[in-house]
Amino acid sequence: MGVKSFVVRDKQAGIRADIFVTQKLPDYSRSALKNLFPEHIQINNKMAKTSYRLRSGDTVKIDDASLSAEPEAIELPILYEDEDVLVLNKPAGVLTHSKGVLNTEATVASFIKPKLRDKTLIGNRAGIVHRLDRATSGVIITAKNQKALQWLQKQFSSRRVNKIYLAIVEGVPKPSQAIIDAPIERNPKKPQTFKVGSSGRRAITNYKVIKILNKSSNSYSLLELNPQTGRTHQLRVHLKYIGHPIVGDRLYSHAGDNLYLHAASLELTLPGGRKMKFEAPDPLIFREFIKQ
Repeated sequence: MGVKSFVVRDKQAGIRADIFVTQKLPDYSRSALKNLFPEHIQINNKMAKTSYRLRSGDTVKIDDASLSAEPEAIELPILYEDEDVLVLNKPAGVLTHSKGVLNTEATVASFIKPKLRDKTLIGNRAGIVHRLDRATSGVIITAKNQKALQWLQKQFSSRRVNKIYLAIVEGVPKPSQAIIDAPIERNPKKPQTFKVGSSGRRAITNYKVIKILNKSSNSYSLLELNPQTGRTHQLRVHLKYIGHPIVGDRLYSHAGDNLYLHAASLELTLPGGRKMKFEAPDPLIFREFIKQ
């Protein structure tokens, strides 16, 4: 691994730079190599674009060291482990899996990688069954082999998994217990976010007020949330929609140091047929907020 240098020959003239790089490094996927542009690839000592058409005599330098870079070591709390699954209490701030092939940040996926028992599980999402947002803490289950992965994913897709979240929200929802049934779609004005919209996919969330919190003349509520569907940002979008966004939600409300959303429990059937419920204790930020 390191910097490799190639001179473009007459018969290679006219080829796009990304195609040329793929031909020179056939052991890697096109998506992985595409991520080398532009910082890690130079053409005639200048950062290269994927669409650049090569000319005879061009010098192409490829720094492929990042392709073998490994994420830093990380330790995560294990709630349960057997030959098929690994259940963790994911801390807030940890990604479930990397966003790209060259991302070397430690994630849930990188933590479980040494524990995988199946060589067919490859890639930056190997063993990942479902996902928790970076800022969300709590129970997450992963699979050690392909059979377990498919078994668990089928339960999630068929809505046979019972998930309970805790959230601290602004204000006091009324009624104190209700079902939010509102479709969710991507927000075209802000593509990294979602919104309730008529063209979206159906999304259902049950909520219940557990405790009302009064702090500095402001009211907040501790909620128990039971999502019946698993849309991206579902809980955050639904609570924003009813006028009670989650405290600290920088995407859908006011920015804060912490997002007060925690995956408290997960109940499902493990490979082999045993039904189990896994629970993660309330994080310290919740306990401190409630005490104040």
